[in-house]
Amino acid sequence: MLLQADTCDDGMPSFFDPRTVAALFDGNPAAVAVLDHDLRYTYVNPALERLNGLPAESHIGRTFSQVLPELRGQASALRDVLADGKPREETIQGQTWAAAEADQRFWRATYHRLDADGAACGLMAIVVEITDLTRQREELAEARGHVALLSTAAVRIGTTLDMDTTCRELAAFVVPDFADVAAVDVFPAEVGHSVRRAEPGVVRLRRAAVRGDGELDEQVQRFGHSGEYVDFAADSAVTRCLAENEPVLDDWENHLSGRSGSTAGRITASRALGLREALVVPLTARGRPLGALTLVRADGSPAFSDQDVAVARELAVRAGVDLDHARRYDHEHSIARELQRSLLSEPWGPHPHVEIATRYRPADEGVLVGGDWFDVVPLKDGRHLKAMGDVMGHGVEAAVAMSQYRSLLRLLAGDDLHPHQILEQLDIMVERSGLDRAATCLLAVVDRFGGVCEVASAGHLPPVFIDPGAAGARVVPVPVGPPLGTGFGGYRTASVPCGPGTVLFMYTDGLVERRGEDIDVSVGRLASLTLPRGGRLEDLLDQVLDRFGDDAEDDIAVLASRIREGPPVVRPTPTE
Repeated sequence: MLLQADTCDDGMPSFFDPRTVAALFDGNPAAVAVLDHDLRYTYVNPALERLNGLPAESHIGRTFSQVLPELRGQASALRDVLADGKPREETIQGQTWAAAEADQRFWRATYHRLDADGAACGLMAIVVEITDLTRQREELAEARGHVALLSTAAVRIGTTLDMDTTCRELAAFVVPDFADVAAVDVFPAEVGHSVRRAEPGVVRLRRAAVRGDGELDEQVQRFGHSGEYVDFAADSAVTRCLAENEPVLDDWENHLSGRSGSTAGRITASRALGLREALVVPLTARGRPLGALTLVRADGSPAFSDQDVAVARELAVRAGVDLDHARRYDHEHSIARELQRSLLSEPWGPHPHVEIATRYRPADEGVLVGGDWFDVVPLKDGRHLKAMGDVMGHGVEAAVAMSQYRSLLRLLAGDDLHPHQILEQLDIMVERSGLDRAATCLLAVVDRFGGVCEVASAGHLPPVFIDPGAAGARVVPVPVGPPLGTGFGGYRTASVPCGPGTVLFMYTDGLVERRGEDIDVSVGRLASLTLPRGGRLEDLLDQVLDRFGDDAEDDIAVLASRIREGPPVVRPTPTE
């Protein structure tokens, strides 16, 4: 709008007589100023004095740019109002001479031209400070962003039960939206290979993940690749964070003095990359420290605010739960794997007349270990009992049950029973022991003198026989009784021709069972197995795993055995 009036002697409108203006605006809470055509102050009210931090006499007669040099950019808007008479409403950002808590202040200013006799003679400025409102809006927007960040974290972190995968997901999630660089360091696993001791006062962690934004991703690898062990000195932010179980905000520019050589060197190298500030938050679960999440911001990124620290802590709490699940799974998985590996790799004595080869292949590292097992037990008269079994379920319990089955089987094998009798006794002993894990089992005893193999099955898949030089294998159906541990019994022994050089091949269902396919079709493919006369059993197992093991969804255990070919032998006569 245009304000018009008759002119006074000083060229200003008559109703802008100082007394009239003071009566109108001195008590107004909004800051009001009147400027002449040359943008010199002719009036300021008390509110503007407080806003600018200068008394009225420091304004009068001076131009806008002289009074507020930091805001001189607004002079162009004032001149535009004088030129076209159109009011302007501007948001101003900066500082005045008045002391203020905020680094930046914000105002909403409205400019109106003053006309006299149809010509512009000055303008009026009305200013209202909106710093608090702007800050509230920014904080609200930041809070909404943080809420969205935490909500998204629930679906992007902890998608598996693998420890390192969870750490990589955490690092990838916070970069670049929350930090320019992120590192996740965890304490070494309790099961597995031992880690060398660190020096006194030094914390040794395994770097599970590190991520940088853009070119920083490659550059920050110098501080420790994933999988490496990193030593943190006693004065490092990571060590202090773990000791206090509280977030540590480390401003490297201001807090570099007094650091040890290793810490100072790391900070100096980080500063050379433009990294300025680090926020380290503890990763804990159930009151137990798991490691630390380090968030780093570079030059050009805003400093970590109190709200950022709170959000980082909440993010670490949520990630800690996922990491705890992964660590507990990894702990159990490692114990089960070590137990199973030790049981399956126990050495047996030399077999002058029998060749044996075995393999065990877990489905993958992300699947709980199963109860697959095999064993070879020497019997009288140069015979050997071969066993292939599969305990129901997965995990430590399945591995422990596997060891119990194997121990009971070895105990019974010494009684020189037929395979079906061993299964009968084993079924009864398992039921009486209270072991609640059923198991399938295939037993076979090859009589190298009689040229036959006695086989009995407790719910297990049939054996395969590969004759020397034959064009294919024999998948031999044998009577199948119920799994062990059910107490039903009813096992039978079948005799299968098996002369010298014939390979007995035994396996667990992980080798052949495929989703959506009939098991008979899957087993039938084993009939294509061949082995040249004199061929190596290890080569046969390589062939089997290459052809049938790549897409397995469960653990695989396989065993191949044969009587060595040679001159005919006669069963020794028992001596009294």
